[in-house]
Amino acid sequence: MSRDAHDILARVFGYNAFHGDQQAIIGHVAAGGDALVLMPTGGGKSLCYQVPALMRPGTAIVVSPLIALMHNQVSALREAGVAAEYLNSSLDLESAKATERALRAGKLDLLYVAPERLMTPRFLDLLDHLRDTEQLALFAIDEAHCVSQWGHDFRPEYLQLSILPERYPAIPRIALTATADRQTRDEIIQRLHLGMARCFISSFDRPNICYTIVEKADPRRQLLNFIRNEIHSRFTRTAGIVYCLSRRKVEETAAWLQEHGIAALPYHAGLPTEIRAAHQGRFLREDGLVMVATIAFGMGIDKPDVRFVAHLDLPRSIEGYYQETGRAGRDGLPAQAWMAWSAGDVVQLRRMIDSGEGEAGMDYETYRRFARNRLDALVGLAETTACRRRQLLAYFGEETAAPCGNCDNCADPPQTWDATEAARKALSCVYRTGQRYGAGHLIDVLRGELTDKVREKEHERLSTFGIGSDLDEKRWRMVFRQLVAHDFVCVDHERYNALALTETARPLLRGEAGLFVRLPAGKLHRSKRQRAMRERSIPGGVPATLFERLRVWRANTAQDRNVPAYVIFHDATLRDIAIAYPATLDDLHQISGIGEHKLEAYGKEILGIVAACR
Repeated sequence: MSRDAHDILARVFGYNAFHGDQQAIIGHVAAGGDALVLMPTGGGKSLCYQVPALMRPGTAIVVSPLIALMHNQVSALREAGVAAEYLNSSLDLESAKATERALRAGKLDLLYVAPERLMTPRFLDLLDHLRDTEQLALFAIDEAHCVSQWGHDFRPEYLQLSILPERYPAIPRIALTATADRQTRDEIIQRLHLGMARCFISSFDRPNICYTIVEKADPRRQLLNFIRNEIHSRFTRTAGIVYCLSRRKVEETAAWLQEHGIAALPYHAGLPTEIRAAHQGRFLREDGLVMVATIAFGMGIDKPDVRFVAHLDLPRSIEGYYQETGRAGRDGLPAQAWMAWSAGDVVQLRRMIDSGEGEAGMDYETYRRFARNRLDALVGLAETTACRRRQLLAYFGEETAAPCGNCDNCADPPQTWDATEAARKALSCVYRTGQRYGAGHLIDVLRGELTDKVREKEHERLSTFGIGSDLDEKRWRMVFRQLVAHDFVCVDHERYNALALTETARPLLRGEAGLFVRLPAGKLHRSKRQRAMRERSIPGGVPATLFERLRVWRANTAQDRNVPAYVIFHDATLRDIAIAYPATLDDLHQISGIGEHKLEAYGKEILGIVAACR
């Protein structure tokens, strides 16, 4: 690696060293090589193309799927003294023309552009001019998983980016994503013609995130308790994201949190554009807001100080779960990923999969098979009694040697129950009653309850009547939830939620498979787990007074400059200042995240705040 890269890293971005594969990636791309980069959120993907963009002559073209992402990236680069612009639909005609003139004149280091804008004849002519004048530095394709038809972030316009190696074969390309299993990686390589590219796959682990998954009891109350006990008890003015499956639930949950003193905003695709933009702007610029959203919110949200991501419904896949939870703790400080789920979530998602029509280039059966497999993998993560992080990483092909110690199962190992015998009794009862009844009636039969309905159907004469009297109704309901979650039985919604056997049930009925389920933790165990998480999560050694004064100064400065607060400085940088108590500009320049441009712009103000707190 040339000194230029390290000089740029320190002088422009204020960092003293590269992390992980950054150095190798930057060297490879700067030398003209193509690359596919898989790096977790918060791992420093942007530097992997921003540094070589400043090393190579000309302008780097960054393909980005969202306007918000472009705005935030460009704002951050400008704060660091980099000549960066964007071209998207938010610009008026004159502003767009001014940016095009600057591009043609070679005045830009980086230009962010949406894929649909890049493919217009007008923009391709501009690229041809840059190529012919040797002023085209590289192409960076951010959020490259958008090319995959399997994910919920699929963007058909990304498929057109295959024209780049054909039209500009000498220009290096770097495709980057934080979420891609083996199948998605292969699809990115195929569709973007990156067969000769070097692949850099970093660890998917986010060790600062604590994973907790609970069964739904009173989910909104559970969420409120989580926010109050696990988040607000440790952090002030904390940002978080709550994901819900439906638009209605988003609005109801946001309103309910507001009623209980939590500053919450709704976000979903059904809201008017101006309201979505206003809520997103507030979330990015203000401290302490909770965004309650569907998956329409998230990609392009570069906010590093999100302290928690919560799910009130089960996502559709581990990829979705990983990507959404990865929006917490981008600054490397402790963060929480909390989810409440139920067998009803699984039923609803399976219905959505079964009623779907597949995706572009996919027949229905193929789509259904892969979508169900991915959902089943997530159910397995929710059900596991082992380390959640190990199972999550194993899905992406990454093996870990030991339990993480930073998930609910590690902090408080759950009790398990061998439910094999009970499950077989339940399946037999489903079969004997004709596969036409819901869990409530089946439990009455199993427990030997002579209800009017049992008498009417003469089910007291069945061999399964009363064979489950040793278990109470609560335990039986847990058994049926697990049977649904593991797809041993399916729910027929057209017949009043009647349960029916699936092919998966055969090995269990024949004694060739078993069923072990986790038991809910008691109050004592929950308190123990909360204490353990709290002790691990409190960052030590940070003088609160100075840190809070720095945050107030940052908020005011960001408002004056009309940028998100983290564009000025990340929380991690403010914490380092609060710990170091720098006395001179040289002392301040040693702190990670303070480059020369920011030092010149803000150094004296920061030193004044530090001096006032001595």
